[in-house]
Amino acid sequence: MTGVGPTLQITGIWVPTSLWFPATGLAVEVKVPTELLSTPVGKTAELTCTYSTSVGDSFALEWSFVQPGKPISESHPILYFTNGHLYPTGSKSKRASLLQNPPTSGVATLKLTDIHPSDTGTYLCQVNNPPDFYTNGLGLINLTVLVPPSNPSCSQNGQTSVGGSTALRCSSSEGAPRPVYNWVRLGSSPTPSPGSMVQDEVSGQLILTNLSLTSSGTYRCVASNQMGSASCELTLSVTEPSQGRVAGALIGVLLGVLLLSVTAFCLIKFQKERRKNPKETYGGSDLREDAVAPGISEHTLRADSSKGLLERPSSASTVTTTKSKLPMVV
Repeated sequence: MTGVGPTLQITGIWVPTSLWFPATGLAVEVKVPTELLSTPVGKTAELTCTYSTSVGDSFALEWSFVQPGKPISESHPILYFTNGHLYPTGSKSKRASLLQNPPTSGVATLKLTDIHPSDTGTYLCQVNNPPDFYTNGLGLINLTVLVPPSNPSCSQNGQTSVGGSTALRCSSSEGAPRPVYNWVRLGSSPTPSPGSMVQDEVSGQLILTNLSLTSSGTYRCVASNQMGSASCELTLSVTEPSQGRVAGALIGVLLGVLLLSVTAFCLIKFQKERRKNPKETYGGSDLREDAVAPGISEHTLRADSSKGLLERPSSASTVTTTKSKLPMVV
C-alpha cells in the first residue's frame, strides 16, 4: 500500500502511527529556580515558576505545599487555575495569588504575602495540558522563612561550691536559621583559667569546672543568626564548702532542741495525770486496823466483844502485817 506513512503491526494488522498516537502540541516543560529561596518573616515571597506549552481549553495550573520532612503525596493545595478561573483554597488562600492572572502566557509565579514561620517547606508548581502527559510538568521550590532568635531562657544546674562543677544552659524557642549561642562573663572579675570554661555554640551549654570564689559573677548568653540576636543573663554565686557544714550543724542543733522540748512536755503531762489519780500503798511497817494477832481467833474476838474488852496476851507474840510479813514485838 502506498501513500500511507509509518505503520505499526498489532496482532497481524498494520495500523498507521498517526492513528495510534494522538496529535500533541508543544511539550509541557516547567522551570523553577534551583537555588534555595529564603524570605524574612512578615515579608512577601515570590515563587517563580514558568512553563512552555500550547495552552488549550484543558489547561490547568495547581500550586500546593508540603511541610519539611514529609513526602510530596501529603501536599496540601494552595490554589487552582482551571477553565479560565482562579480558585484559592486552604489555610494560605487569603495570602496567596498569582503574579499574572490568568497564567496563560507561560508565567505561573506564586505570590505569598505576610510570610509566617510555618510557611517554611516545599512548594509544588504543576501544569497540566491534556492530551500532553508525557513530559515533566512539575517544579519544586524549597522556601525557608528567616526568623530572628526569640529571647532565650538561661538556667543553671549543678554544684555551686568551691571545687564543684556546674552547667549553664541557654535556648531560644524560635529562630531560623537555627541560632548559635555564645556565653560571655560580665564585669572586670578575673577570667577563669583555660579549660575551666567549655561552651557548645550549638546546644547553648557552658560547662564550668573546678569552681572558685572568683567564678562568681554575671554571665550573659547571646543567641544570634543572620536576622538578629537576643540575650539573657544569669548570676552565679560560688560558696565555701564550710558554709554548708555550718548550716548542717545548725539544723542538727535545732532538731535536738525540738526533741528535748517534746520529751519534757510528755514528762510534765505524765506527772499531772499521776497527781489526778493517786494509788493507795502501804509501807512495810504500817499496821492495819483490822489485823488479828496470832493465837487470837475470830471466835474469841466475837465472844469478848460483848464485854467491850480484848485482853492482851501475857506472853510476847509476833504480829505480822498482811503486806510485808516483817516481825514486830508487842
